[in-house]
Amino acid sequence: MEKGKTFHIGNIICNQLQKEGRTKKWLAEQVHCNPSCLCKTLKKSSFDLHLLQRISFAMYHDFAKYLTDYYNENAEKRQNNGK
Repeated sequence: MEKGKTFHIGNIICNQLQKEGRTKKWLAEQVHCNPSCLCKTLKKSSFDLHLLQRISFAMYHDFAKYLTDYYNENAEKRQNNGK
C-alpha cells in the first residue's frame, strides 16, 4: 500500500479481482454470499473479518496483510508525533 493513502479494503479487493480477471459475481459464489450484498460490502472501507478471511481463502491472497501494513505505518507515525 502506498504511504499516506487511506485504507479501503473494498477497493483493494476490487483491484485484485480486476488484476486476476475475475468478477464480483465469481467472488460472491466462492464465499457463498448474495452478489448484491457483496457489491455493497465492497463499497465499504471496512467490514467483517470473517468475510475478509473467506475472501482471502477464495482468492489465495492475504488481504489481512494490507490491514497490518496500514496499522504499522500509522503506529509509527503516531509514535514519532508523540516524541
